[in-house]
Amino acid sequence: MGHVRRNYGQYCGLAAALDVIGERWTLLIIRELLLGPRRYGELLEALPGIGTNLLAERLKVLHELGVITRPQSRDQGYALTELGRELREPVLSMARWGLHFLDAPTPDVETRAHWGFLAVQAMIDPERATEIDESYEFRVDDVVFHISVTHGKPVALEGPADGEPAVVASTDARTFVEIGAKRLTPFEALASGRLQLTGDTDAIVRSSVLLGLMAPAE
Repeated sequence: MGHVRRNYGQYCGLAAALDVIGERWTLLIIRELLLGPRRYGELLEALPGIGTNLLAERLKVLHELGVITRPQSRDQGYALTELGRELREPVLSMARWGLHFLDAPTPDVETRAHWGFLAVQAMIDPERATEIDESYEFRVDDVVFHISVTHGKPVALEGPADGEPAVVASTDARTFVEIGAKRLTPFEALASGRLQLTGDTDAIVRSSVLLGLMAPAE
């Protein structure tokens, strides 16, 4: 007997959205696919605790609803459709909101370096990018990504920055998320040796303001 999907039975856009993405694990699958196509084994590894049957069921439903595409060969992964990619801004907004509720990480809590790329996208405040024209590179464990600001427009991209970044920040995933959650300031992380920064002081301040870690100067 097939799995019967629950629904709210309400003629409302929010209820309809939750009928699709409100099940446990579904939004975390979306999170992974927002970072790029992922093979089944990669998703299973990135979502410890989900269970192989539950992952298969969630992927099946998302495919049937047109949110993701299935791989056509072993070399391909699951990917978001155009409809699925529309979830980027809502997911980033929820990630930004969720940072308020993060406690200090405990040893049993999973932290993955590639989640830092999603975190930095959630932290960017485009309104604070005015008159900035430079890039900032982040090395979180074994993952490298950067923010490129051109004519006041910030974009987060995977991989190292083109040319010489104004700031290079090196840290581990837990420290990065703790800074994003404002449980730890960049300066506290620097003092404790959990964060290394290179770049001039003004550029470090500009990058911190852009990520909402510091208030802009009056």
